[in-house]
Amino acid sequence: MKNSVYMEEMDAFTYRDKIAKEAVVFIPVGALEQHGSHMAMCVDAALTKDMAGATAEALVADTDGEVEGIVCAPINFGYRSQQRSGGGFHLSGTTSLAGNTLISLARDICYNLIEDGARKIVFMNGHYENYQFIFEGAQLALEKAKVEGIEGVKVQLLSYWDFVDDATIQTLYPEGFTGWDLEHAGVMETSLMLLFHPDLVDMDRIDAGVYCDLPAQLPNYDVLPVVAAYTPPSGCLSHPGESTREKGVILRDVAVKNMVSAIEREFYRPGDFHEN
Repeated sequence: MKNSVYMEEMDAFTYRDKIAKEAVVFIPVGALEQHGSHMAMCVDAALTKDMAGATAEALVADTDGEVEGIVCAPINFGYRSQQRSGGGFHLSGTTSLAGNTLISLARDICYNLIEDGARKIVFMNGHYENYQFIFEGAQLALEKAKVEGIEGVKVQLLSYWDFVDDATIQTLYPEGFTGWDLEHAGVMETSLMLLFHPDLVDMDRIDAGVYCDLPAQLPNYDVLPVVAAYTPPSGCLSHPGESTREKGVILRDVAVKNMVSAIEREFYRPGDFHEN
């Protein structure tokens, strides 16, 4: 059996051994959401699992194997896509969870890992709209653990794009950066998909007649029922045309390096793995 950081690829005994060594356990949380005509709808879940795997592997390497990393099977559905960050839940293919469902999933998965012995847990988010529901689920899991007398659990929540630094943003977006909320199906996600899953991207399907009115010009408020005309016809919120695999490599490397630093800072003492 191959050596893997992915929980579903481990046998139960290997998993048990890694937990006993106080492994950092990652829970990727994505979504099933339209990403225009040029990309598959699995983007949020696929990239979050990939980025969690790359971060777990980098954490093991950075600590010379003193820390184990485990990536739990991902939550493949997310909270309702919003017009101002995902095009909107009215678009065909976007298949979403109610907020209380996502809270329950996050709580139950997190608590099951705690019962297994996990004490260092990282929720890695890949769908902009998920964050507060994951937060609530994690807090409920911690409260349940406390009631059951389980101590010493710490949970970190992060979205991988927040670890792309300003210098990298300036390099990759020389004409200006519109913000992560409008990056839905844009350069970041498309470049990362070209790196991790090029078979799920077809840049030739970027039709100028559909990929227009980008970046999206949206009101600074939400309205229900959804006004479909506010969403650009492609379903994307920024243009993916300048995406490349090379940009994907840069985005992955920068985000993973910074996430490893954040994880080490929260879960370990200064000097545990590196000389000051």
